[in-house]
Amino acid sequence: MPKIKSHRGVAKRFWITGTGKVRHKKPGLRHLLTGMDSGRGRHMRKAQILNKVDGAVIKTLIPYR
Repeated sequence: MPKIKSHRGVAKRFWITGTGKVRHKKPGLRHLLTGMDSGRGRHMRKAQILNKVDGAVIKTLIPYR
């Protein structure tokens, strides 16, 4: 059997922790930031963990991580 190709868009946006959880960066920090509250901007810098159902879908798209 040939290797499964990983979905490159997903591989760039998500990563797997050591315990198997899926993390991602929060959206909304690219442009139109002048009207954003500074506390909200600081809060959005942290990575977030996906829920189990969405994480299972992401894991199928990046099989060798």
